[in-house]
Amino acid sequence: MRYDLDDLRLFLHILTEGSITAGAQRMHLSLPSASARVRSLEHHAGVALLIRGRRGVRPTPAGTTLARHARDVLDRTARLESAVASYTRSPTSPLILLGGGSAVHRLVPQALISFLRAHPDTDVTVSESRTPQTLRMLADGEADLGIVLDNEAGDRGLRVEPLGDDSLVVIGQEGGILSGRTALTYSEVAEHPLVGLDADSSLRRWIEKRLGPHAPAVRYRTTVADLNVLVSLAVAGAGLAVVPRRAIDPHQRLDVCELREPWARRHHLLAWGVGDRAASVATAALAEHLRQAALSESSVSSVRDPHRDAVGNAVGPQLSHEGSMSPAELGYR
Repeated sequence: MRYDLDDLRLFLHILTEGSITAGAQRMHLSLPSASARVRSLEHHAGVALLIRGRRGVRPTPAGTTLARHARDVLDRTARLESAVASYTRSPTSPLILLGGGSAVHRLVPQALISFLRAHPDTDVTVSESRTPQTLRMLADGEADLGIVLDNEAGDRGLRVEPLGDDSLVVIGQEGGILSGRTALTYSEVAEHPLVGLDADSSLRRWIEKRLGPHAPAVRYRTTVADLNVLVSLAVAGAGLAVVPRRAIDPHQRLDVCELREPWARRHHLLAWGVGDRAASVATAALAEHLRQAALSESSVSSVRDPHRDAVGNAVGPQLSHEGSMSPAELGYR
C-alpha cells in the first residue's frame, strides 16, 4: 500500500499527545477527519494500530513498528526537501533562532545536535535574547524562530505554541539544607547563603523585577555568568541557587525543591517570525526538533523528580499552529 505522509505525521502526533483529539489539533484537522484517517491507516494495514481507552490511546505492537518506520520516512523526506531547497537559497543565509538563557543552556543544544545531523545543508545561527527583544525581532522578520516566556509574551500577533515547563526551582547540595523539603518560599530561601548569576543576567533581573522593592535581603557568596558554573557551585555546597528546572542535569546528585512563588511557574513558548522563511521546510523541521528535545527533556526530568505534578507544576498548554494567538488564549491541560 501507499502511505500518505500527512497520515504518518498525524499518527506520530497522536502517539506523542496520547489522544486523537490532540493529534488532530497539531495537524489542524477536525476530530472526525483525523479519526477517518486513522481508520483508513488501520484498514490498509489490515491490523489495529491503536488501543483506545478512557484516558487516550496507546500503540499496539504493529502501531509501534509503524511509528518507528514513519519517523525514519519523514526524516528522510525532510532531508530530501532540504537538499533540494539548498539550491534555491543563499548558502550564507542561515536560519536564525533566538532564546533566553535557560533555553539556550540545554534545550537548544540538544535540538541542534539532531537537526544539524539530519540537515547537513542547513545552517543555524543561535543568539541568546530576552523575550521582549525576541518578540520584536520575530515581528520585524529579523528572526525565524524564538523561544519565549509565556508570562512576558503578550499578544504580538505571532504564531506560537507551548514548548514545556521552565519553572524556577531551588537547588542545593545533596543531603544538605534542602534534604526532606519539597517546597520553599523565596523568603525562606533568602535566609540561607546563595550563589547566583551576575547582576546584569536576564534571569536575575527577571527575578528581582518580580520580587519588587520589598524583596528580602540576600547574601550572595559569589555570582557567576554561566548556569553550568552556578549549578556546579550549588552541587558542591557553596550555597543554594534559584535556577530554571531545565538548567539541571538529571544525572547530577543534588536536592531540588519547588519555589512556591506564583511567578516561579513559567512555560516556554515556541514563536515564529513573520518572514517568508518562517514557513519554509527547514524552519518547520527545526521547530520539530525543538519539540522533540523538549519532550525528551520533560520525560527525563519527570523520571528524576517524581514529585513535580504532586507539588503543582502545570502541564503544557494545548498545541495550536493556526492564526495569531496570544499565550493567554492557550489553555493549559
